[in-house]
Amino acid sequence: QVQLVESGGGLVQAGGSLRLSCAAPGYIFSRYAMGWYRQAPGNQREWVAMITNEGNTDYADSVKGRFTISRDNAKNTVYLQMNSLKPEDTAVYYCNGMGSPAPWGQGTQVTVSS
Repeated sequence: QVQLVESGGGLVQAGGSLRLSCAAPGYIFSRYAMGWYRQAPGNQREWVAMITNEGNTDYADSVKGRFTISRDNAKNTVYLQMNSLKPEDTAVYYCNGMGSPAPWGQGTQVTVSS
């Protein structure tokens, strides 16, 4: 069964750092560019960052310069290093293949206190 598993979230003070991990099924990881997304209460899910199979990256303007996406192809895992966190980064974070039909995982909660 296709399953995406996110982990690494938690409670952190503003200015702190967290590193998220996402384990993806092999056929998603090898076929699609991987993306991180987030959804804050009352908001729609929004795209945060992406990384292609070749390692090319792109970021939403709101996180550019603070977040770094990376991938470990041997482990079918994608990471999101989040630095200089702000209260507005508080959300549930999800990963998925870009354009993949795979169902969303449970996500991992990130809470940034001011």
